[in-house]
Amino acid sequence: MVDRLKGKVAIVTGGTTGLGKAIAQRFIDEGAKVVITGRRANVGEATAAELGGDDVIRFQQHDSADEQGWKDLIAYTEEAFGPLNVLVNNAGIGATNDIEHDTFEAYRKLMSINADGMYLGTQYGFRAMKEHGGGSIINMSSILGLVGDTMTASYNASKGAVRLFSKSAAVYAAQNDLNIRVNTVHPGYIATPMTDGSGEGDSVAPYVTQRLKTPMGRMGEPDDIAWICVYLASDESKFATGAEFVIDGGYTAQ
Repeated sequence: MVDRLKGKVAIVTGGTTGLGKAIAQRFIDEGAKVVITGRRANVGEATAAELGGDDVIRFQQHDSADEQGWKDLIAYTEEAFGPLNVLVNNAGIGATNDIEHDTFEAYRKLMSINADGMYLGTQYGFRAMKEHGGGSIINMSSILGLVGDTMTASYNASKGAVRLFSKSAAVYAAQNDLNIRVNTVHPGYIATPMTDGSGEGDSVAPYVTQRLKTPMGRMGEPDDIAWICVYLASDESKFATGAEFVIDGGYTAQ
């Protein structure tokens, strides 16, 4: 299928590498206009240039945990492409530590990006979308937002927060006839900068090597997540809200 997202305007936070980059690429392939965000301007500008011209993609430097930054980002998007239809709260970092050896400083850093940024994005996404007939918000959680692990205490907390907050937002939108859908995506182990150790935050590469026990016996690819996001961004998913989409090679089915 082509043009599944024709006429839609999307924001993808953390859209310069890994999952976010793949999501942005597939959105553009399906006809959407996209604003990607990230903290590193050089990486963001290069990614935008790689994925398309200014008529289909723009980069905006953005800290997802900064409230004023969300106001500016949505204003920029609407000026560049028109009313916001789709928001993917994808920006996030990883960390590995058990509860005894974790630090509150590390916990707060992780929560500010993974949970606070998602909270602000969803709130400001609501405000923008309700003015123009609704839309779809896709919040990136994790399989570690569903199951606990001894070495990911803070990460579990942040991704669990994404899961339940999104359900609250979804029910609120539905009961108030806002025509805004909110769903969570729960990737398993996907080959990205976060898992190979080249992304922001603690390297989880050695941990992934030890814990890679999916029934399929391999890691997933960014496109495995991107295509789910295309579905959730499209009108094909018009009855899907408050749901959890788990793409993990069977990991959590064990």
